[in-house]
Amino acid sequence: MIEELLPDSVVSVEVHGDDGTEPAPLYPQEEAVVARAVAKRRREFALVRACARRAMEKLGVPPQAVLPGERGAPGWPAGLVGSMTHCEGYAAAALVRATDLASLGIDAEPHAPLPEGVLEAVALPSEQDRLRRLTARHPGVHWERLLFSAKESVYKAWFPLTRKWLDFSEADIEFVVGPDGAPHGRFHAELLVPGPLVGGRRIGSFDGRWTVQRGLVATSVTVPHA
Repeated sequence: MIEELLPDSVVSVEVHGDDGTEPAPLYPQEEAVVARAVAKRRREFALVRACARRAMEKLGVPPQAVLPGERGAPGWPAGLVGSMTHCEGYAAAALVRATDLASLGIDAEPHAPLPEGVLEAVALPSEQDRLRRLTARHPGVHWERLLFSAKESVYKAWFPLTRKWLDFSEADIEFVVGPDGAPHGRFHAELLVPGPLVGGRRIGSFDGRWTVQRGLVATSVTVPHA
């Protein structure tokens, strides 16, 4: 699913439900991070790292610890950029050589309505207006959940480039539905604060892709070099 949303240069590994994939044995540094976590959190933490280590192997990089750093952003081996996501019944990691992309972000969420009050907290008035129109035309998609996922992918791509927080209100996202009307397409995120410098050029927006399938919404953002 995630692979469909990413360019060929990106390696992705995903796990759906209980497909027999075992969580990765944790390195001591990783064990310390989740030493007091509940069993569910420990399993998700280890399972998404199993995906990450398999992605490293595909790129010819020896598997190694992936530790959460500032604001929880994963620390990748030198020369790689990447992103991870997990939710109930799903985990995925995507990695690419830093020479091929400046940054990337992925996110997956259950294809279900957002809890009450969350949309108003994450969506701009302009976004809420567009979501209402999309819902009228394509009622089979939980657009508010898709917006939340897209904003998560935007943030995951933004943070490694800036090391700064990006509020939900600081990116204005517009979705485009595929020409066949199927539940997949692209989105454009206009940054409402000064964007990151990439190759000496300040960029003011990110572009991404989205899909809805297997009970999930998934989004990705890739940031090319200038």
